[in-house]
Amino acid sequence: MQLKMIKALWGMEGSLEAQFERIHKAGYKGVESPLPAPEHAKRFQELLDEYQLDYIAMVFSNADNHAGSFERSVEQAAQFKPILINSHSAKDSMPWKEQVDYFTKAIAIEQQIGLPIGHETHRGRAMFTPWGTAELLKELPDLRVTADFSHWCCVCESLLEDQAANLAVVMERVIHIHGRIGYAQGPQVPHPAAPEYAQELQVHEGWWRQIAQQHRAKGHSQITFTPEFGPPGYMHTLPFTNQPVADLWDVCLWMANHMSKRQEEWFSN
Repeated sequence: MQLKMIKALWGMEGSLEAQFERIHKAGYKGVESPLPAPEHAKRFQELLDEYQLDYIAMVFSNADNHAGSFERSVEQAAQFKPILINSHSAKDSMPWKEQVDYFTKAIAIEQQIGLPIGHETHRGRAMFTPWGTAELLKELPDLRVTADFSHWCCVCESLLEDQAANLAVVMERVIHIHGRIGYAQGPQVPHPAAPEYAQELQVHEGWWRQIAQQHRAKGHSQITFTPEFGPPGYMHTLPFTNQPVADLWDVCLWMANHMSKRQEEWFSN
């Protein structure tokens, strides 16, 4: 079983050429990002081909027409032949029936387009809580998830100690992992290697291990893993200076390397 390391373009600086070269040299196997602007689309595809990097496309449903914007975005994403689509779907305040209607349509679009789609467990979206997500998954057996449990730590102000039953339901449907470490008061620790956040790291690793084990039990050889730490705004900054407390590239690379070692320990037998 392998965690396939993907690099998010979120927070990266410089030209597309420089970003892709750096990602390739670091050993990542793909990139994850929203769809490129039309004027950059051709070059974006050329760089994917040049460096032989897989692509995970991010799409976002919009408040004016969640289902319609989802469908349009998925159709646009398909042109780049992504291995997977990650969607920020619907709205946290959307009534239950509207959520079910939206995801029913989303599943039909996924089946029509022929690409796997994971709906992210993201704040502000329909899947912003463990219990709400579990209920949706029970209602819709074909619905699948991108697991970013750092959001739930923030929403629930805990390490989800009381959510084991709901987590079990969700883990069965995960097809992609966002590897960011959350804590009880926020979605991102200052640095995952910091000893004061050892418990948070251990808990997240336990979740990811369970997901990977279940994936292997289903006959899969790998699952994609994006160490999706964010730039200032997500990353802590020093008062009065707005200077980030850590280097974003180094934080993501540490997480990728750490989890590559962990998977060797988990699945060495």
